Amino acid sequence: MSLDESSFESIAGETLDRFMDVIDDVLGGDLDVDLEGGILNIELEAGGQYVINKHAPNRQIWLSSPFSGASHYEYDEAAGDWLSTRGGASLTALLEGELEKATGKTVSLA
Repeated sequence: MSLDESSFESIAGETLDRFMDVIDDVLGGDLDVDLEGGILNIELEAGGQYVINKHAPNRQIWLSSPFSGASHYEYDEAAGDWLSTRGGASLTALLEGELEKATGKTVSLA
Protein backbone atom coordinates (compact mmCIF):
# COMPACT_ATOMS: atom_id res chain seq x y z
CA MET A 1 0.00 0.00 0.00
CA SER A 2 1.35 3.41 -0.98
CA LEU A 3 1.79 6.17 1.58
CA ASP A 4 -0.31 9.31 1.38
CA GLU A 5 1.64 12.49 0.61
CA SER A 6 1.86 13.70 4.21
CA SER A 7 3.02 10.32 5.55
CA PHE A 8 5.56 10.00 2.75
CA GLU A 9 7.05 13.44 3.46
CA SER A 10 7.25 12.70 7.18
CA ILE A 11 8.75 9.20 6.93
CA ALA A 12 11.12 10.04 4.08
CA GLY A 13 12.29 13.21 5.84
CA GLU A 14 12.90 11.34 9.10
CA THR A 15 14.84 8.66 7.21
CA LEU A 16 17.12 11.16 5.47
CA ASP A 17 17.63 13.10 8.73
CA ARG A 18 18.57 9.88 10.57
CA PHE A 19 20.95 8.81 7.79
CA MET A 20 22.59 12.26 7.85
CA ASP A 21 23.00 12.31 11.63
CA VAL A 22 24.38 8.78 11.96
CA ILE A 23 26.70 8.95 8.95
CA ASP A 24 28.05 12.34 10.02
CA ASP A 25 28.59 11.13 13.61
CA VAL A 26 30.31 7.87 12.65
CA LEU A 27 32.03 8.75 9.38
CA GLY A 28 32.21 12.54 9.35
CA GLY A 29 36.00 12.42 9.48
CA ASP A 30 36.16 10.03 6.52
CA LEU A 31 33.71 11.66 4.14
CA ASP A 32 31.66 14.78 3.44
CA VAL A 33 27.95 14.55 4.28
CA ASP A 34 25.35 17.19 3.41
CA LEU A 35 21.54 17.23 3.55
CA GLU A 36 19.81 20.09 1.81
CA GLY A 37 16.37 20.36 0.24
CA GLY A 38 15.59 16.67 0.75
CA ILE A 39 18.79 15.58 -1.00
CA LEU A 40 21.49 13.73 0.96
CA ASN A 41 24.96 13.85 -0.61
CA ILE A 42 27.73 11.63 0.70
CA GLU A 43 31.15 12.13 -0.84
CA LEU A 44 33.67 9.39 -0.16
CA GLU A 45 37.24 10.37 0.67
CA ALA A 46 38.58 7.90 -1.92
CA GLY A 47 36.24 9.31 -4.58
CA GLY A 48 32.68 8.55 -5.51
CA GLN A 49 29.43 10.06 -4.34
CA TYR A 50 26.06 8.88 -3.07
CA VAL A 51 22.97 10.92 -3.80
CA ILE A 52 19.86 9.92 -1.86
CA ASN A 53 16.68 11.91 -2.36
CA LYS A 54 12.95 11.94 -1.87
CA HIS A 55 10.96 11.53 -5.08
CA ALA A 56 7.51 12.82 -4.09
CA PRO A 57 5.60 12.06 -7.32
CA ASN A 58 6.28 8.33 -6.90
CA ARG A 59 6.53 8.46 -3.08
CA GLN A 60 9.91 6.79 -3.25
CA ILE A 61 13.45 7.38 -2.11
CA TRP A 62 15.94 7.25 -4.96
CA LEU A 63 19.56 6.22 -4.50
CA SER A 64 22.53 6.80 -6.77
CA SER A 65 25.50 4.78 -5.53
CA PRO A 66 29.08 4.74 -6.82
CA PHE A 67 29.06 0.96 -6.24
CA SER A 68 25.59 -0.40 -7.01
CA GLY A 69 24.26 2.29 -9.36
CA ALA A 70 20.75 3.71 -9.30
CA SER A 71 17.79 2.19 -7.47
CA HIS A 72 14.37 3.16 -6.16
CA TYR A 73 12.79 2.30 -2.80
CA GLU A 74 9.23 2.29 -1.48
CA TYR A 75 8.35 2.31 2.19
CA ASP A 76 7.08 -1.00 3.59
CA GLU A 77 5.19 -0.46 6.84
CA ALA A 78 5.42 -4.11 7.87
CA ALA A 79 9.21 -4.10 7.47
CA GLY A 80 9.57 -0.55 8.77
CA ASP A 81 12.09 0.07 6.00
CA TRP A 82 12.48 1.29 2.45
CA LEU A 83 12.57 -1.71 0.10
CA SER A 84 13.81 -1.83 -3.48
CA THR A 85 11.20 -1.75 -6.21
CA ARG A 86 13.36 -4.41 -7.93
CA GLY A 87 13.72 -7.36 -5.62
CA GLY A 88 12.82 -5.96 -2.22
CA ALA A 89 16.35 -5.34 -0.86
CA SER A 90 16.58 -2.94 2.09
CA LEU A 91 17.94 0.57 1.46
CA THR A 92 19.25 0.65 5.03
CA ALA A 93 21.12 -2.66 4.71
CA LEU A 94 22.55 -1.78 1.30
CA LEU A 95 23.85 1.59 2.45
CA GLU A 96 25.29 0.17 5.69
CA GLY A 97 27.14 -2.54 3.75
CA GLU A 98 28.51 -0.25 1.08
CA LEU A 99 29.66 2.41 3.55
CA GLU A 100 31.39 -0.25 5.66
CA LYS A 101 33.22 -1.58 2.58
CA ALA A 102 34.23 1.95 1.57
CA THR A 103 35.41 3.13 5.00
CA GLY A 104 36.15 0.00 7.03
CA LYS A 105 33.84 1.28 9.77
CA THR A 106 30.51 -0.22 10.87
CA VAL A 107 27.50 2.04 10.50
CA SER A 108 24.07 1.18 11.96
CA LEU A 109 21.37 3.24 10.24
CA ALA A 110 18.34 1.36 11.60
